[in-house]
Amino acid sequence: MLDIPIIRQDFPILGHKVYDKPLVYFDNAATTQKPRVVVEKIRDAYYNVNANIHRGVHFLSQAATEAHEEARQTVQQFIHARSAHEIIFTRGTTEAVNLIASGFADAFMSPGDEVILSAMEHHSNIVPWQLQAARKDIALRVVPVNERGELCMESYRDLFSERTKLVALTHVSNVLGTINPVEEIIRIAHRHQVPVMLDGAQAVPHVQVDVQALDAEFYVFSAHKIYGPTGIGVLYGKEEWLEKLPPYQGGGEMIATVAFEKTVFNELPFKFEAGTPDYIGSTAFAEALRYVEGLGIERIAAHEQELLRYATERIQAAGPVRIFGQAAHKSSVLSFLMGDIHPYDMGMLLDRLGIAVRSGHHCAQPLMKRLGIEGTVRASFALYNTKEEIDTLIAGLEQIQTMFLKK
Repeated sequence: MLDIPIIRQDFPILGHKVYDKPLVYFDNAATTQKPRVVVEKIRDAYYNVNANIHRGVHFLSQAATEAHEEARQTVQQFIHARSAHEIIFTRGTTEAVNLIASGFADAFMSPGDEVILSAMEHHSNIVPWQLQAARKDIALRVVPVNERGELCMESYRDLFSERTKLVALTHVSNVLGTINPVEEIIRIAHRHQVPVMLDGAQAVPHVQVDVQALDAEFYVFSAHKIYGPTGIGVLYGKEEWLEKLPPYQGGGEMIATVAFEKTVFNELPFKFEAGTPDYIGSTAFAEALRYVEGLGIERIAAHEQELLRYATERIQAAGPVRIFGQAAHKSSVLSFLMGDIHPYDMGMLLDRLGIAVRSGHHCAQPLMKRLGIEGTVRASFALYNTKEEIDTLIAGLEQIQTMFLKK
């Protein structure tokens, strides 16, 4: 088991107080807190090896370049990619999805072609495809979600046609916590010779990801959701597909030679990394992954599952509550409404008790429409959370419920 009291010492912010109350941080699906080693890595990089990479022959540039490329290898090993040049650094999941949407639509799609999405997608895996649909006159087909918050797999099978060019689905729902059956999703798509892109932003912090075993063509995720810095993420792509895609942006680094008559693009992965990369962020990102590996993703997952089980039982006994997302396979997300209390009211009142949750539509408005609600309160758990913190949440909910009943 994880030694949670010792682990919590790695995260100084967890010792803070909010409105004179001990901070209880349950907004981990939005972003996780950062351990000391990650923040210290950023400080160390700026103070000791700060220089633009790949372009300098001097010592600092060479040291920074080596650290950046070692970080790429760390990511490769963490998700079990075949090669480091299949790892593209982006600004995050959103930019990675936009890169795929733009490049894939340009290279492989014609008017009338189709992309399969799902009703539980984050806006970042909806809007980029809508932009391409308007530009290229392609169609979006949507896999429905059942009452338990699971994908309707029969409907998914029926959506394929000769015009289907790509499946782009989330691995884990940021609202429901549903862990989608991605192995089956990929197998079905490949039977139709259709490639798959998975949004792994909510999966990588909580489950073991092996991209070679999954066999998805593309996999995207962000550093800040797995204890790393903001503003950096990853696009993994199979080499043969990355070679086919056109560059997403132009500029320095993504070129081999430039002339006004013609430009020759650089080799992978640099073809997709125009401009100065976040070489400070990449080294801190790698440090976060090493921190997670040191604890063990399986042990982290087991701890979070126990928190989810405990929180679900406690909240169901706390009053009139509706839980959204009761899939058989679920990650550590608990979305709920209590009575007729508006989620924003609940979120603001919990904040006054020192409890940080997320309230609203969670960048998933189509899913909210499917559920027939405006939004939810979402408590999402991470490796440093405790049952005692869940008890504090439940006490806060009961206090707020009493307050509303008296009105």
